[in-house]
Amino acid sequence: MPGNITRKELKQDKFAVEVAHGVDYFAGHRKNFMLYGGIALAVVVIVAGVFYYRNQQVTVRNQELGEAITLANAPVGPAPPNGAPGFATEQAKAAGVTKAYQKVMSDYSGSQEAYVAEYMLASQSADAGKLDDASKKYQDVADHAEAGYASLAKLALAQIDESTNHAADAEKLFKDLMDHPTVLVSKAQATISYARAIGASRPDEARKLLTGLMSPPSEISPIASAALESLPQK
Repeated sequence: MPGNITRKELKQDKFAVEVAHGVDYFAGHRKNFMLYGGIALAVVVIVAGVFYYRNQQVTVRNQELGEAITLANAPVGPAPPNGAPGFATEQAKAAGVTKAYQKVMSDYSGSQEAYVAEYMLASQSADAGKLDDASKKYQDVADHAEAGYASLAKLALAQIDESTNHAADAEKLFKDLMDHPTVLVSKAQATISYARAIGASRPDEARKLLTGLMSPPSEISPIASAALESLPQK
């Protein structure tokens, strides 16, 4: 994960594929995550890092956000060398990271940095199983952040809806993301998520959507193929 954060320049299509890889990883390991919070936390670290390092104008806001990102990636255990940040326990890390993101939200309310921080806090809530709190924060980001981060929040909301048996709401959000792709949630990623959501109830439709992503071959093809293989067999 730190390797992703230190990239200062990422092509938009490559970034979309990396996020899609995260979605695919989650689909294969969902039993090991607290509902859908795990993928949100994994993806948002990449997203927040891209936001910070791709910004050409260094500001106090993104500096403070960058410090919070650094804390989110700090190790737990023995103190790191060279004075790098670290935490003795997971509980201490959670408290420190939460405080850092809340400060960004408080100091720079209404800014994109604040919405990235809110997204991170929503992901922490989702990981902890606090889905109502997570949904409220994701919805605020979806309603007010710029298009890219709003779309990522909608994706997280759709995943929560899917995990809590609100299939119709999840499908509506996935379709909206398919119709309005962004640099952070590509049409292909939204299509794969939608296909997985309807895979059990409408496997033929899901199979058609996934097959369409595989021709012509592209970087997204292996992910679509893996999703296709996970569908109920005829």
